[in-house]
Amino acid sequence: MAAPSALVRANWLALAAPAALLGGAYVGQYAFHLYPCEMCWWQRYPHFAALVLAVLAMRLPQRRLLVTLAAIAILVSGLLGAYHAGVEWHWWEGLTTCSSTAAAGGNPLDAIMNAPIIRCDQAQWRLLGISLAGWNFAISTAAALAIFALLGRRERPAA
Repeated sequence: MAAPSALVRANWLALAAPAALLGGAYVGQYAFHLYPCEMCWWQRYPHFAALVLAVLAMRLPQRRLLVTLAAIAILVSGLLGAYHAGVEWHWWEGLTTCSSTAAAGGNPLDAIMNAPIIRCDQAQWRLLGISLAGWNFAISTAAALAIFALLGRRERPAA
């Protein structure tokens, strides 16, 4: 059986990386109460786009273009993660400082008053001294660069 082409591997990586990162974000949010701040949401949006693009690439003939766009989206999320990590380390000031997780429904005033305030400039959790935003930067950037490397490979003709 022949190994999958570099384009197919790039497509799978463009699907797996954002799926894993979003999955981890949602596990953190719902299992460990690590609620996202506004800048955390900014990092999620490109991953949602990358997932859609990667799935479309598996179905449409413009696979290389769609995988390239997915890789760009993943890289954008990584760069947003770098920016957010810099805000957390107070290397620069962010555009926003906090957000709330107030839910719709019920008494809106109670929802607002009881919702936790999530600050963008304070990391809620770190592993090896790196926040979730920092890990998103590292993993997303590495995944995007790997996808670009796979897309740059020349396919050898079948023997």
